[in-house]
Amino acid sequence: MKKYQVAIIGTNIGAKHYEDFKKVKERFNVHTLCGLTREAIDNILSNDTETKVSLNFDDVLKVKEIDIIDICLPPHLHFSACKKAMEAGKHVICEKPLVSSLKEVDELDKISKETGKIIFPVFQYRYGLGFSKLKALIKSGLAGKPLVASLETHWNRGKDYYSKPWRGTWDGEQGGAILSHSIHIHDLISMILGPVSNVFAKLSTRVNNIEVEDCAALSIEMENGTLVTSSITLGAANDTSRLRFCFEGLTAESGASPDKPYSPADDEWHFLPRSPVTQAQIDEVLAKVNEPQSWYAGMFDEIANKLDGSTSDEVTLSDARKSLEFVTAVYDSSRQNKNIKLPIDKDNSLYNSWLPKNN
Repeated sequence: MKKYQVAIIGTNIGAKHYEDFKKVKERFNVHTLCGLTREAIDNILSNDTETKVSLNFDDVLKVKEIDIIDICLPPHLHFSACKKAMEAGKHVICEKPLVSSLKEVDELDKISKETGKIIFPVFQYRYGLGFSKLKALIKSGLAGKPLVASLETHWNRGKDYYSKPWRGTWDGEQGGAILSHSIHIHDLISMILGPVSNVFAKLSTRVNNIEVEDCAALSIEMENGTLVTSSITLGAANDTSRLRFCFEGLTAESGASPDKPYSPADDEWHFLPRSPVTQAQIDEVLAKVNEPQSWYAGMFDEIANKLDGSTSDEVTLSDARKSLEFVTAVYDSSRQNKNIKLPIDKDNSLYNSWLPKNN
């Protein structure tokens, strides 16, 4: 089994990636940590004297033994960094949002096919015991037809969060709560319920003095007919992520634990039967579910499986495109004040960019 050599680019969320790579150290080695300052890098590495240090992204790309470039940079830098890494012969892990338009994701898809290098978009919320249990119940047939679902992304983001000059701006963050905060929970509904058919969105900036939206209310219809509502704010008292799915045979709800706002898949879930399904049937299925690696570590495990050629459940470039297609539809709906049907093709006015034209 190969041990993959990784270079982490960026020291903000990159610190979390570094921590979780250590949890799967039999599959990965953090070869290099690259950042803007030595101080920021040293704060992460602490007593780690084996990981190499770099202040230059281009120098890292020249290191032959590095297999994977893990991009943990501000969103407006993602496209160029992914492109350079693949053209340098490296596989890529890239934080959300992968890029800033459907045009860019389609261009990366072309480069990936030309170079033979794989992009692994980051959607770490997918990995955890709670979601493994939900998927097992669906696979068993006990859940049955999905009926409705509700989502809450109620977080607290104020002046401290927006002290970084690129945050809260169209140029730097490329979007607001839809892109940078609720993108994860919206990915989860597609993972469980399949493709989105249409969306109607209301967006507003009500909490902070910023350019982008920090509140939203969405009405979503899935292709299978499931109706979904999504409530989003960055003005809550604390950070809470909550999901509730009502199926014919049961209702599934995340615990919304205050200590797990960013890992709902790993939260304590509740599964309540609806006749004729019984609690004993549900418990029988759940008893057979093994606890997986969660969060980033779970995602990294699946990346290694994919690169090994083994059975894998990694996030794909197609998954990222669907996510960004949904983002595009939300911004389009909000600006036109109408329901937007998916999929989004090249004729859509926001295909090249959802940034406001006067930006």
